[in-house]
Amino acid sequence: MFDRALEALAPETLAAHQWRRFQAMAREVLASNPFVGARWRAAGVRSVDDLRGWDDFRRLPFTLKRELAEDQAAHPPFGTNLTYPLERYVRVHQTSGTTGPPIRWLETPEAWEWWGRCWGMVLAGAGVTAGDRVFLPFSFGLFVGFWGALEGARALGAMAIPGGGADSPTRLAWMTALGATVLVCTPSYALHLVEVARERGMDLRTSTVRTTVHAGEPGAGIPAVRARIEDGWGARAFDHAGMTEVGAYAYECAEQAGLHVNESEFIAEVIDPATGAPAREGELVLTNLGRICSPAVRYRTGDRVRVAGGPCPCGRTFLRLEGGILGRLDDMLIVRGINVFPAVIEGVVRRFPAIDEFQIEVFRDGELDEVRVLVELDDPAGVRPLQEAFREALGIRLQVAAVPPRSLPRWELKARRVVRQ
Repeated sequence: MFDRALEALAPETLAAHQWRRFQAMAREVLASNPFVGARWRAAGVRSVDDLRGWDDFRRLPFTLKRELAEDQAAHPPFGTNLTYPLERYVRVHQTSGTTGPPIRWLETPEAWEWWGRCWGMVLAGAGVTAGDRVFLPFSFGLFVGFWGALEGARALGAMAIPGGGADSPTRLAWMTALGATVLVCTPSYALHLVEVARERGMDLRTSTVRTTVHAGEPGAGIPAVRARIEDGWGARAFDHAGMTEVGAYAYECAEQAGLHVNESEFIAEVIDPATGAPAREGELVLTNLGRICSPAVRYRTGDRVRVAGGPCPCGRTFLRLEGGILGRLDDMLIVRGINVFPAVIEGVVRRFPAIDEFQIEVFRDGELDEVRVLVELDDPAGVRPLQEAFREALGIRLQVAAVPPRSLPRWELKARRVVRQ
């Protein structure tokens, strides 16, 4: 474990730890954060003395991404979710814009240290140590992406190898020359590197990489995707979850029995997305405790999760999410009355080794949405088995069309496979 004293706390002790951290944060943000202060005062919370326990915490309003975007549009460029004067902030990052207009986020030195600590727990959960060499094939721009992983490697004392500013063949050459033992990237890009290596006669299963850690997409939590990554790299693949607005909040342990929410740094709730009531399966809501400069309090992530039952064999007592992130609520498609998540479609596609890439086309047929799945296949006869697999998994038939190999887009960061016609 990265920090056994925190990761294996008894539930009551952990709750007390969270409450102390939250009260300390509340005292500062109520005094000087315009965005949070106005919302809390509207909910009847005028001082930290009004927050006496968890019932009071649950009186606080949820925070929506739309509200943050509207605040930044009204108060450009950074909005009013700022606890300190601008002079205190040293970094600026921005969301990817996958699910709405990009949101900018500022960090103080203390908040950036916190990012490193959270990512250190992610890497340590995957078994990364100070003796590892961590390769980051990531173009380091405004998107926070794997900047935090770079800091996490430093927190562990591992060697970080930045792989920006290069194409995929060059990155593979660097990994070989420098003896990288850990790869940190999106699941899609890990699979793309396998494809590039195969075209060049390289077998990545003989490389020095023993561990891969993934973020940005739910793919590494999908058994068929994980299996394909592990087969292609001859390494063990680990999932992770995080958001620019919230931080690096969840990670896998060696048991790989779901994602552990880092409850030493986050308060997690799971709610029914329609009613806001507590639920075992529903939307994940997070409050970060180490980012006082620009906090996210009761932030509705839009991630669909399921709470796992029973303790994890690893000994951690943190909340565990069975199956990781099951999908994005705003990604859900309704096809002939059936709820269909893109992550489920990917889980089926990845069972077929002949398919390197795919795309989901959504189009209107009268008043209804229909879905067509494009798959890269040399032999169009491979379409029929895939159609049958979709029928078994989803209970409905989906249109499937074969397209030539290498004709669909590839991604370094978050894959955008759902296309609306």
